[in-house]
Amino acid sequence: MNTAAVHVLTLALYALSAALLGVSMARSDRRLPGIATAVLGAAIVAHAVQLTGFVREFHELPLVGLGPSLSVFALLIAAGSLGLATLGRTGPVGLVLVPVAAAVAAVAEVVGVEPSRQVMAFQGPWFVFHVVLAFLGYAGLTVAFAAGLMYLIQFRELKSKRFGAIFRFFPPLDTLDRIGRGALIAGMAFLTLALLVGWAWTERFQRPMSPGNPKVVWGILTWLVFAAALAARLGGGRPARRAALASVVGFAVVLMGYLVLRLGEAAGGAFL
Repeated sequence: MNTAAVHVLTLALYALSAALLGVSMARSDRRLPGIATAVLGAAIVAHAVQLTGFVREFHELPLVGLGPSLSVFALLIAAGSLGLATLGRTGPVGLVLVPVAAAVAAVAEVVGVEPSRQVMAFQGPWFVFHVVLAFLGYAGLTVAFAAGLMYLIQFRELKSKRFGAIFRFFPPLDTLDRIGRGALIAGMAFLTLALLVGWAWTERFQRPMSPGNPKVVWGILTWLVFAAALAARLGGGRPARRAALASVVGFAVVLMGYLVLRLGEAAGGAFL
């Protein structure tokens, strides 16, 4: 099996699903979201097949190296979008999530989904558990970002009393707020477990990790963003709007922090 060709096919299906959702909103066509969901499901299957082929071909889990790890992250984002598409009126959140998944998969394709051949000190089942938990945490933040961005757009539409395509296509504000809150809580829980597993491993095998390690800084920064976004819900006023704004800004901060840490890293390494 040519895993590279399957990855390109996956990327094309993600792009097609995103395009169908966009056209559906523009034309108020209620048939296209179902087709877009089916295409997304096909993309996820193809993506899973590609990653399985990667493991069989290279005898290495796609959790190390920028390209493979980004590919896994894209798969989790897409799976989250598909899950939301099956929950009533939450499917349109894919209007943001599917393009994000496509963009991440495209970056992985450009970088190259290739084996790293790195000898990692932190490996085995605990390594897999740690990385998967962290990926789920980051995916939760991405879902919160998507819901938050759509909340802010919908809020602006309602405030200006414009009831066009966005109003008809986007889920209600309370639905978007519920998605964002649930994603933040779940994402923070997964990331906390990931950090605890990493800490426990280093303590168990007496291999302390420097606080300045880019991966440690990245994890702590993301955890603080989760905490800030959840804390934004406290107090009066419009807590849901504040939380949505905090999720969007926090996602941007984490993304910029990741880019800075990657550029500052002397040598390549895992995504986490």
